[in-house]
Amino acid sequence: MLTVEKIGGTSMAALKEVLSNIIFYKEDHIYNRVFVVSAFWGVTDLLLENKKTGAPGVYHKIAKHQNFHGNLHDLTLKLKEINRRYTGLGLNVAAADEFIEKRINDAQHYLENFASILASGYVSQDSILQAAREILASIGESHSAFVLTNILQSKGLNATFVDLSGFHDTKPYTIDQRIRNTFKEIELAKTICIVTGYTKGTEGIMREFDRGYSEVTFSKIAVELKPTEAIIHKEYHLSSADPGIVGIENCIPVGNTNYDIADQLADVGMEAIHPKASKPLEIHGINLRIKNTFDPAHPGTLITTNYICPHKRVEVITGTDKVVMIDVFDPLMVGNAGSDLQIMQIFADFNLSYIFKVTSANSISILIWEKHFNKKLVKALDAHFEKTTVEKMAMVCLLGTNMDQPGLLARSTTALTDAGVNIKSAGVALRKVNIQFLVAREDFNAAVKALNKALA
Repeated sequence: MLTVEKIGGTSMAALKEVLSNIIFYKEDHIYNRVFVVSAFWGVTDLLLENKKTGAPGVYHKIAKHQNFHGNLHDLTLKLKEINRRYTGLGLNVAAADEFIEKRINDAQHYLENFASILASGYVSQDSILQAAREILASIGESHSAFVLTNILQSKGLNATFVDLSGFHDTKPYTIDQRIRNTFKEIELAKTICIVTGYTKGTEGIMREFDRGYSEVTFSKIAVELKPTEAIIHKEYHLSSADPGIVGIENCIPVGNTNYDIADQLADVGMEAIHPKASKPLEIHGINLRIKNTFDPAHPGTLITTNYICPHKRVEVITGTDKVVMIDVFDPLMVGNAGSDLQIMQIFADFNLSYIFKVTSANSISILIWEKHFNKKLVKALDAHFEKTTVEKMAMVCLLGTNMDQPGLLARSTTALTDAGVNIKSAGVALRKVNIQFLVAREDFNAAVKALNKALA
C-alpha cells in the first residue's frame, strides 16, 4: 500500500513522536511511503516573516536593501541548535551542520548577487525579490528533510533524501516536471522517501501559492504517484469544535467528511488542507486522511469526494474573529443592475476575495479577512458610492454534508439569543452545507459555545 504523507512544522518539532507515532507505528509498513516534510516549527518565519504576526525575517532585510548577513548567521546557529536536539535520536550532527552551512553559504552567494542587481536599478525589483523569497523558503525544508533522512539511515533503514529544491540544478523544469523526473528513478517499494516541502519550478511555487507551498508539493506528488491514500499529520484532530473554546470534553474528532466541507473550513481559516492543494486530490479521486501526530491509534478524519453523512446533523462548528465587514451604501442602487458588478471590480483591482456577502435594496455588505483590509479600498469605493462603512466582526459557521433539517436555523438563533449574542447578519446558501452568523468580536467564543451546546 503506497501512501503519500505530509508532516507539518509543529509535528516536525516533535521528531521523537514522529518516529514512534508515524514512521515506526506499523512495523509492517515502513517502505512504500513518501513523506513530504515542512521546515521545523518557526524556521520559515525566520526566513520570510512570521505567518501570524508579520514580524520580518531575512527576506525583508533584502527587500529593504539592508544588510542581511547577520540574520543568516543567526539562522545558521538556530538550525545547528535544532540539530543538537536530535543527537539522542541518532542524528549525525556533524553531517547535518555541514549540510546546512553549505546550503546557507550557497544561498548567501545568490542573495548577494541579487542585492547587487537590485542596487543597480536596471531590473524589475519584483522578479528579483520573488526569486530571493523562493531561495530562502527552500532552506527550511531542505534542512528538515536532511535531518529526518539521516536519523532514519542511522537506524539501518533505506531512506532516500529527495531534495526537490533544485538548488544546484539549472534545468528549467516546471514543478510537475521536477516531481515526475525525480520519482521515476526511485523504487518506492524498497525505500522510505523523505521529501522537501519546497519544490523549485519555472512558475515559482511561492509566486503561485505563497506559504501554502508544502501542501501543494504534497498534493502534486500524490497526483503523480497515485497512492492508496494521502495523509496529513497535524498536531491536533479535525474536531467538531475548537477544544480550546468549548473544552476537549465537549467536542469529538470528525470521522468522515468531503472535500466541499474542507473548502468551507479553509474559507474561514481552519484549513484541513490548502484549497489549491485539495483540488487536484479531489479531481483525481484521491482520498485524504487527517491524522493527529500525538494520537496514532485514532484513524483520524477521512475526506473523500462523495461522502454524505447518513444522518442529518451539524458536523463542525467553527469560525473566525479576524474579519471585517465592508458595507457599501447608495440610494441609487435600487433597481440598478450594475452596482454589484462595479463593487466587485473594485475588489478585483485590489486582488481581494470575500468570504460572505449580503445585499439589501440600497446596500451591499461584504466580509473579508482583516489582514487583507486596505484603507485605499474604502477611498476607491467612496469615489463611486455615497457611503462606505467598515466594522470589525466575527463569523461563526455550522458545517455539514447533510444538515438540511427543519428547525435548524430556529434552534441556532434561539441558542445565540439565549446566550445574549446579537446576530448582526446571517447567510444560508441553497445547498445548505454552511450556515453563517456574523456577531460582534467580543461574542465569538460565547457564540461557538452556545451553538456547540445546542447542536452537538
